[in-house]
Amino acid sequence: MPKQRFRRSHPKPPIAEVNVLPYIDVMLVLLVIFMITAPILTQGVDVELPQVTSEPIKSDPDKEPLVVSLDADGRYYLEMGADSKEPLALVAVVEQVARIRRQNPEVPVLVRGDRRVAYGEVVILMSELQNAGITQVGLISRPPENP
Repeated sequence: MPKQRFRRSHPKPPIAEVNVLPYIDVMLVLLVIFMITAPILTQGVDVELPQVTSEPIKSDPDKEPLVVSLDADGRYYLEMGADSKEPLALVAVVEQVARIRRQNPEVPVLVRGDRRVAYGEVVILMSELQNAGITQVGLISRPPENP
């Protein structure tokens, strides 16, 4: 009987590819989630800001400011967290801002006053904030549409 020779087959080298399709799926899902949630995070109280030409305030992008809003009807809002849509009394707003500033003195405080509200209302707000120990307050405006 003739001797059979078995051929020794060489093993195939492993394929060194990374399957990126699952990563692409995850990235697309995250993109959709961020596209949906980003506008929700930037919503606030509906205030028609005055239009002025001014230099922007230099602020640290890592520190989210406390924004006190004053709408056209003279209602005060503290824009932080989920309760920013609830109007507060002036005393409550000032107490909360002062408490937060005691915990973190580096947090900037900004005022968004509606252009239709009386100037005196904004001055009263700023005076109450100053009496509570907040000496630096920024005013938020928007640039003119036709410079």
